[in-house]
Amino acid sequence: MKIVRSLLPLVIVAALALPAFAQAQPFPSRAVHLVVSYAPGGTGDIVARLISDRLAAAIGQTVVVENRPGASGAIGTQSVVAAPPDGHTLLVGQTAEIAINQHWIKALGYDPEKDLQPVALATIVPLALVIPAAVSYATLPDMLKAAKGKTLAFASSGTGTPGHFAGELLKLRTRTDITHVPYKGAGPALNDLLGGHVDFFFSGFPAAVAQVKANSLKLIAVSTARRSPAAPDVPTVAEAAGISDFDISLWQGFFAPRATPPDVVARLNAEINRIITTPDIRAKLRDDGADVSPMTVEQFAAFAKAESSKYLDIIQQSGVKPE
Repeated sequence: MKIVRSLLPLVIVAALALPAFAQAQPFPSRAVHLVVSYAPGGTGDIVARLISDRLAAAIGQTVVVENRPGASGAIGTQSVVAAPPDGHTLLVGQTAEIAINQHWIKALGYDPEKDLQPVALATIVPLALVIPAAVSYATLPDMLKAAKGKTLAFASSGTGTPGHFAGELLKLRTRTDITHVPYKGAGPALNDLLGGHVDFFFSGFPAAVAQVKANSLKLIAVSTARRSPAAPDVPTVAEAAGISDFDISLWQGFFAPRATPPDVVARLNAEINRIITTPDIRAKLRDDGADVSPMTVEQFAAFAKAESSKYLDIIQQSGVKPE
């Protein structure tokens, strides 16, 4: 009995130490999953798959890309929020599910700022302001002049998307009569623009490039504050229309569940920044119109917070509501 009693404290100490031991396991101890909240083929999916093999080699573990589409990115995001905060499940988050949805969708089920830990920004992709090739004008100022006395119709790939808000912000800043025509994706929107059923479309840059090169569409501006490296001769909306605070983009970044250990976050940040700045990866991303902008964890957190505030301001100032 005395022996049992003397061993009991040791057993208790050992039992209490098990969780700490489990948490202290070196990262990574198993496969890392990159969750993309949209179907395969989109910009986030392309970025995730481009980085996954390099990340696997860097950390010595398999990196798996998982597509979990639905509810404007909420389903995939919620799955990451609910995952263990150990760095083995990451969200390849984009503008909508990180900066827009919380201001746009009721009962979203997650709070990006409280539930997710920013890790690293991968790419910033401008929106291409494209118009039909058949129209007589070829600049943004001329398009706005042509709109006097009539209503312009602009396409988007859906309500609540960056392209939707780019059109609303252009309407707000230029006081032009513009009507939003939402579509279920970029493909249908581009088809109706090609057919002349709408006047312009803020398309994701990669989706519009082929039609511009084929002279089926005219690219008259990009939506970001800086010109795109893929089209350096094309002005920004801010330059062309004289709007000082116009900066809308599709961006992709990596997020972990909140409470992921800082050392794990720091390592992932360093590895991802190294990968995206290697010459071949940078060149491939830039060919697709994506700007590579490596940031520290703190810089990326500030960036995501600023993006959220920006879209909240657009929603409040424009008065636009879910359709």
